[in-house]
Amino acid sequence: MNVKDAERVRVLRERLRGDRKVATGLLKRMLKLRLLNAVAPAYFITATVVTFALHFLLFTPTLFHVPGVTLDNAELVHAAIFLYMMFNALGNYAMTIKYPSESANENVVPVCSPDCPDRVDAHYLLNGRHFCKLCKKVILKRDHHCFFTGNCIGNRNMRYFIVFCIYTSCICLYSLVLGVAYLTVEYSISFENPLTFLTLLPLSTGYFFLGVISGLQFFLVLMLYVWLGIGLVSAGFCCQQILLVARGQTWCQLQKGQLVETRGTWNANLSDVFGSRWALGFFLPVQTVRATADNDHSEHEHKHD
Repeated sequence: MNVKDAERVRVLRERLRGDRKVATGLLKRMLKLRLLNAVAPAYFITATVVTFALHFLLFTPTLFHVPGVTLDNAELVHAAIFLYMMFNALGNYAMTIKYPSESANENVVPVCSPDCPDRVDAHYLLNGRHFCKLCKKVILKRDHHCFFTGNCIGNRNMRYFIVFCIYTSCICLYSLVLGVAYLTVEYSISFENPLTFLTLLPLSTGYFFLGVISGLQFFLVLMLYVWLGIGLVSAGFCCQQILLVARGQTWCQLQKGQLVETRGTWNANLSDVFGSRWALGFFLPVQTVRATADNDHSEHEHKHD
């Protein structure tokens, strides 16, 4: 073997090792995403059950129940508000899963080379269609993959996803207020100083391991921060999605650098997503508009050689 042949073999080996590293990295990333796709819905359901139990086993009897009265007006109002928000959140959660944005006419898995510049979880096709590598389906006007619902958010379930985020944030912030009130009444914790809430978790963690506070009190403190985090993230995510919908854009297009100009008027874009009966869809988890494959095409084309 001469020097040139040896050099060619060395270059081929280096390329092969590089391709193997890229393939291994993609495989690890996909495994992590698939694990998150299974864990996130379980986390959401668990948090929902815990929130429901805390409201009716702790918050309602302590904050709203009047001794000697079977059903107090304040107790009924609280139960009605909480159950209404929970019904809408879970209803729109179910609708987001029930009406996926997949294309029934496109089931071909696109071939993607190891150096494909697309994200590992999505391959961009033509006419606003994206192949989700997690769902293994072609998604119409794909916005993003939601791990909490386990499917992609696109043209047919965007309205349900946004309303789901609205009611989820309302439930979390409402639970946060009642949780703070419960800790104030039951454990005499004063929240007049704004720093109290900021230092509550680290202090409670130390007190719990020292045996100063009970496990229930420590768990309630943890839930306060869980509600705060989920509530703020859901509210921020909801505002972002509404702005993108009003512009006639998607998060995928924003990532691809295609958020250039608004397509159509904002009210027409919102009507395409929420339908003419948007008020009914906001107050009740019902279908307000039917999306067809004919109006799912995007003006932009995405193509890889």
